[in-house]
Amino acid sequence: MRWNSSIRIAGTTIDSCSPSYFIADIAANHDGDFERAKALVHLAKEAGADCAKFQHFLPNKIVSQKGFDSLKTNMAHQAAWEKSVVDVYDQYHFRRDWTAPLKEECDKIGIDFMTTPYDFEALEEVAPLVPAFKIGSGDVTWHKFIEQVAKQGKPVLIATGAADMEDSVQAVETVLRHNPNIVLFQCNTNYTGSLKNFRYVNLNVLRAFALRYPGMVLGLSDHTPGHSAVLGAVTLGARVIEKHFTDDNSRIGPDHSFALNPVTWREMVHATRELELALGDGVKRFEDNESETVIVQRRSIRVKGDLPVGHILDADDLECLRPCPADAIDPRHWDTVLGKSLTNAKQAGEYLSWPDVE
Repeated sequence: MRWNSSIRIAGTTIDSCSPSYFIADIAANHDGDFERAKALVHLAKEAGADCAKFQHFLPNKIVSQKGFDSLKTNMAHQAAWEKSVVDVYDQYHFRRDWTAPLKEECDKIGIDFMTTPYDFEALEEVAPLVPAFKIGSGDVTWHKFIEQVAKQGKPVLIATGAADMEDSVQAVETVLRHNPNIVLFQCNTNYTGSLKNFRYVNLNVLRAFALRYPGMVLGLSDHTPGHSAVLGAVTLGARVIEKHFTDDNSRIGPDHSFALNPVTWREMVHATRELELALGDGVKRFEDNESETVIVQRRSIRVKGDLPVGHILDADDLECLRPCPADAIDPRHWDTVLGKSLTNAKQAGEYLSWPDVE
């Protein structure tokens, strides 16, 4: 199976050398309000996001009332919810008649529109409107659905939270049987926003993914506070970054508390762009901004005293001192210079150049 090392999402090419592509996952932070959803799209664009992403689910197609009732208690991040899981999904689901107008709004302001479809009907509905598909971590084992997503022919972004390598490989191979355009995400699906979660982010999984799938486009879907996980992921080769996005972390709702807001999102993008500049291309060379530094900080071979033409140089005549002009002999050639005869008279403190010796 082969995969493309470069993919396109709408008009953006993403590969190992491209700037990071930022997905603002608005998710449920629209709070069931279309006007809020539209406003968040604008805020995401202004904050530097490349894409505004939503989640297309219907409560009865994503959760089982009986199943969650049988658990007797809400678990993980859902433990903080005051309502039942089913009621929360019902309150915060994306209304299907929002899809086209929100896509139109995104097009108007120049931000990509994307969504995570959570059922076959949602997939069919959004397929003509999105440039790529995101598959959430919870569906990493739903191979029939992954297969149908892959068959659409558009890039598939697949998250691997709460999954091991075998789960991840099976999901990737399901995509690749039908579609070479894939972005493989490392993800930890604890949404509590706790500082303790940094120990579980496990960014080095990106190294493992890169070894197993050389050249595959990698990503990070992150739910930790701050920017360290994102910056680490970009350093390790991730080129697609997804974080939740809100306008107000104090709002009540399942995704607000751990999301980035417009201020922190801008900080993340700015820090990442600085990092990308700092990472460079890996070619060791004199950099343009070092043209003067190489002169003033390097040493050249200089004479200690006045020496006449024909003088035979020995170690007592010479010392290595800064600066080192472009035509000076540097200390690497010390042994070569010893025993040479001066062709030009030199004054104390002057440097040697190759025409000065024979």
